[in-house]
Amino acid sequence: MKANIVLLPGDGIGPEIVDQAVRVLEAVATRFQHSFSFSSHLIGGISIDRSGDPLPQETVDACRASDAILLGAVGGPKWDDPSAKTRPEAGLLKIRKELGLFANLRPIRLFDQLIDSSPLRREIIEGTDILFLRELTGGIYFGESGSGGSGDDESGYQSMIYTAGEVKRIVRLAAKAAQGRDNRLTSVDKANVLEPSRLWRRVAAQVMAEEFPEVQYDVVLVDAMAMHLINRPRDFDVVVTGNMFGDILTDEASMLPGSLGMLPSASLGEGGPGLYEPIHGSAPDIAGQGIANPLATVLAAAMLLRHSLSLTEEADAVETAVEQVLADGLRTADLARGTDSVGTEAMGSAVVQRLGQ
Repeated sequence: MKANIVLLPGDGIGPEIVDQAVRVLEAVATRFQHSFSFSSHLIGGISIDRSGDPLPQETVDACRASDAILLGAVGGPKWDDPSAKTRPEAGLLKIRKELGLFANLRPIRLFDQLIDSSPLRREIIEGTDILFLRELTGGIYFGESGSGGSGDDESGYQSMIYTAGEVKRIVRLAAKAAQGRDNRLTSVDKANVLEPSRLWRRVAAQVMAEEFPEVQYDVVLVDAMAMHLINRPRDFDVVVTGNMFGDILTDEASMLPGSLGMLPSASLGEGGPGLYEPIHGSAPDIAGQGIANPLATVLAAAMLLRHSLSLTEEADAVETAVEQVLADGLRTADLARGTDSVGTEAMGSAVVQRLGQ
């Protein structure tokens, strides 16, 4: 296979972890006799510094022409001024909207080798394997917003809006994912308070009853779900929810395996390239030190192989290599818990070596 992969390294540790994922993809290409070409483009804070725009049109055009996109991270304190004209995160929201990437897949999977790295007890988390589907281009992050007034009357607002069509397409995708797993789907909303959630619940129930009656389906309020993730995470298989709730819940769930540095994500649409990234941020406090954990980005590259290039065997090989490296006892600082650790490049090299074997 020949594939054109666009790299968006971004800010902070983004370039370091993307470099290691590229090394892994190159090792896959060698082992399985593929040809992957890579081109790097601007997004986020570095793009603001160089072009004045967190997402230049050149980047959008390159992404549209690609087979898949691999993103590092965006943002940092340098660009955190709330009064700034634009911020790095605007580039991330815009690329999702420009490419129609409405579904964010976030697998929360525990590696057996890392169970003791979790802050939760083994008997609570052992066996946890949840796939979150977060709606990505609607909801409050894209609603009408503004501010006005002054003094005690100063106000700000952001509208949460969902259409029936937006709900239907993400629920259908989640139900199909459930069919390929344990055939269980949980929808998370706040229908006891929010009108958009009432629409979500009504439309989701209709889709499930009419199109997926064989899938075991239930509904949980978002506040209850926040508790269930901590005290009984094994009870969930596939979870579908809106943009803001998905953002918060998956960050909470990232603590189940003990580190944000282990969790990848995929943002997919209806045709066109998918965008793959770790769910963690740019970690500016450790940028340039060579100690960042690249495994979430490596696992995002595995998702890229599986979902955008349909290379299932190759994706499995990358995930197996990561498991083997962890079984060998290698840990980056975020996983080491005070024991010996390896750096970003050494961890990437270990995965590449395992792929070579």
